[in-house]
This record gives sequence, structure tokens and C-alpha cells, in this order.
Amino acid sequence: MGRAPLLGFLAALVPALLAVPSYAIDVRPAIVAGYDAGGDKIVNINYSNGKTDSIRANEGLRLGAGVSLLNEAGNVELLGTVSVKYLYLHADNANVTWMSFPLDALVFYRRQSFRLGGGLTYAVNPQILGSGAAANVEMKLDNALGAVLQGDYLVGPISLGLRYTLLEYRLSGSAVKSNGLGISFGFTF
Repeated sequence: MGRAPLLGFLAALVPALLAVPSYAIDVRPAIVAGYDAGGDKIVNINYSNGKTDSIRANEGLRLGAGVSLLNEAGNVELLGTVSVKYLYLHADNANVTWMSFPLDALVFYRRQSFRLGGGLTYAVNPQILGSGAAANVEMKLDNALGAVLQGDYLVGPISLGLRYTLLEYRLSGSAVKSNGLGISFGFTF
């Protein structure tokens, strides 16, 4: 399609969209954050002082953004977000990073200052990368579809709550469970 037909199409589309009746859905940008724990151990780290640490499949700090859609009655909310989940372990001679990009689509029932709901989560590009003495650590897990159950206390545009993730990754054909509990924080503008 050339530039002139495209501009003509857009010129005709804009007035048509302006004539469409509006529905009372409150659309707002949203920011989400939290920390998740649990799941199978996927990496163990041995420090030079004899201590050990590990990374679990659901572990990490989540930070993301998206959109919140609240119906006219204010009792049903759809929340779609894109986040990064990140955990970094540091030692004197090595570093290990766990990272994934969860896409969440959640539906909540809201009542007064609480909301309860759940939905789907899709973890994109989950991987563990090491550096230094852990440079040989490189694990790329398969993308995975799972579920989230979440309950929040609402204070104006702020939400504080708990979430439970049910997810199973695949690593070299083996199942890696990422089920676990997390705390959540959210803010809608």
C-alpha cells in the first residue's frame, strides 16, 4: 500500500472512530512490582567462605508496567502487564543472574477495598547466565504458560497483596516447577 492511499484511509478512519459511542470503562496505566519465592532449585552457588546460595525457579524481583481496565460498576478489573523478573547473586569471583519476562493477563473481582482474581502468565526468555568463575553457567529454559492467583488490599490507586504462581518450565526436556508465593505492589495512575 502506497503512502497516499494509507493517508486517505487514516483520514477517513479518524472521523469514524470519533463517532463511535463511548463506554464507561476506566482505562489507566499501571505499574507493578513485587518479590516472588519458591519453585525448584535451578542453580546452587558455593562461595569461597564455605557458604552456599541457590536460585529457585520462581524467585526474583518483579517490576513491570501495563494497563488496568475497570468496568463502570467498579467491580471487575482486567490487568495486563509486561514485567522483568530478576535475581542477581554476587560472589568475589563469580556472578549469576536469573532473568525472565512475564506477561500477565489477570481478571479481578473488586469489593470495597479488596480485589481477588487470577489469570494467565507467560514467561518469555527465562535464563540464567554466569560470569567470572561461573562463566560456564548458561541455562536457557523454554518459554512457559502458567496461572496466577492474586489477592490485594486497595488504598486508593495503590494495591498491596499476595500472589501464587503455578508454572512449569522445561530445561533440556526436564520439568522445572516454578510454583511459589509472592508479594505484590501496584499503582494505577
